Amino acid sequence: MKDKIINSMQKFAKAMIGPVLFLPIVGMSIALTAVFTNTAFVTEKGVIWTIGKFFNGMLSPIMGNLSILFCVGIAMGMAKKKKAEAAFVSIMSYILFLGANSKWLELSGKIIKGDTAGALYGTGQTIQLGFHVTDMGVFLGMILGVLVALVHNKYVTKEFKSAMAPYGNSKLVFIVMIPIIAVFSIVITYVWPTIAGGISALTGFMNTAGPIGVFVYGFLNRFLVPTGLHHLIWSPFLYSSVGDQMMIGGQNVIGAKPVFLALLGDPSVTMMRDSARFLTYGLVKTFGVIGVALAFYFTAKKGKRNNLKAQLIPSTLTAVIAGITEPLEFTFIFAAPLLWFVYSVIDGLFQMFVYLLNVRVCATNGILDFLVINLPAGISKTHWPLYVLVGLVEIVVLFFVFKIMIEKLDLKTPGREDDDTDMAVDLNENAAAVKNQMKSASKNDEEAEDREKALTIIKALGGKKNILTVDNCFSRLRVEVADNTLIDEKTLKTTGASGVVRKGNNIQVVYGLTINKIRTIVDEALETMETLK
Repeated sequence: MKDKIINSMQKFAKAMIGPVLFLPIVGMSIALTAVFTNTAFVTEKGVIWTIGKFFNGMLSPIMGNLSILFCVGIAMGMAKKKKAEAAFVSIMSYILFLGANSKWLELSGKIIKGDTAGALYGTGQTIQLGFHVTDMGVFLGMILGVLVALVHNKYVTKEFKSAMAPYGNSKLVFIVMIPIIAVFSIVITYVWPTIAGGISALTGFMNTAGPIGVFVYGFLNRFLVPTGLHHLIWSPFLYSSVGDQMMIGGQNVIGAKPVFLALLGDPSVTMMRDSARFLTYGLVKTFGVIGVALAFYFTAKKGKRNNLKAQLIPSTLTAVIAGITEPLEFTFIFAAPLLWFVYSVIDGLFQMFVYLLNVRVCATNGILDFLVINLPAGISKTHWPLYVLVGLVEIVVLFFVFKIMIEKLDLKTPGREDDDTDMAVDLNENAAAVKNQMKSASKNDEEAEDREKALTIIKALGGKKNILTVDNCFSRLRVEVADNTLIDEKTLKTTGASGVVRKGNNIQVVYGLTINKIRTIVDEALETMETLK
């Protein structure tokens, strides 16, 4: 039962990442428009100001309509097959809910006077896509996305014969969704106010928990990375009313990150909101990993340092620049679990220190994200130099803590293996991989090389028949398999994977920045290949 619940949570977390993958791009773009519209640098209503306002108006609605994006993303992510059809049904189901809930509020006499989201702010109702509905924020999209996916997976393969044939498959899914949406839209009218009260209480608790709450948030956000459940920690705070909610420019902005971004272009703001405490988990990505990498290097056996350096430099740069830490973290998560626990504690503590220093930055990814968003905001609104100072101290602390623990406890971190057997095997395999790459390059046949890698990955996952579903997040290939005993971790690592996480039949293969290409070539190979024996 416990494993089933965890597996379900992992599937939901995996599906939720789909729309989230695009939001950093939107966030950085909105931050840039804040520079173009800042009257301290440009003339109001000038050409640059007008361009900035135009693009801000184009991009901001993305953050204002996260609910429907999560609905589509989760439905697609959780659908086992015919994902595009699941997405289409999810959009129709979302519109069905808006129409049904709006009409029921009217018929039941529960509708509150107000023609705009601003006028209805704080009443529990809002205007969405022109409909007057119960205000559920992003939770509406999440719930509907899950409902559509569950119905889709059960009925999308059902077919009828003769005259009823046109009503099978995805059309049947939509037909089944109609009564479900009807009931749901009515029930939610009476149930959601109580749930909203609970969410408000949780928000209140996090506000009153102060530094302890920030520590717990930061610790769990890091500690749960191996399970993939850390997405369920940060996402509600970043993109729902649990994190923050306020009226900005007549718009109801929900979530700590959308609120931060919306305030960037407001000249009347003298200090960013307190909810920025949920946006500092990029501290260890930009700074802390440097201390970890240095500790690994200086505790490694001297004969292995050169080879180790070739591994540490790219994985550290990946974390610092892009905010993807798994390639480095998976070198010690399982080799030294105690080190991982201490690492998570230190990360939580330093996020707490940032909060205590009244630093209010948006730093959820790497250094590029940090610079683009926070420099335009200015020092007075964010106190960002203090964030950098805390980060530099974190480098030093992690270096010495890791170095002392590794040496005192003789932990088998990278470069400290008992013998050279594993390294010799890895070097031989890497040499073979390089040889194959050179051979492919000499033939100018990159497609053949990619296909060969994809086939190797598929075979290492037990073959095509063993693979049930394939998905990905920021850095991992997430695969559901029929038999997890067929997984060949050693072979997967020869394809560039830095680690493999097993949880029942849910397998996560860590690839880092190359994950999008890996996912693409694996999908293409699965579509065209013959079943591997």
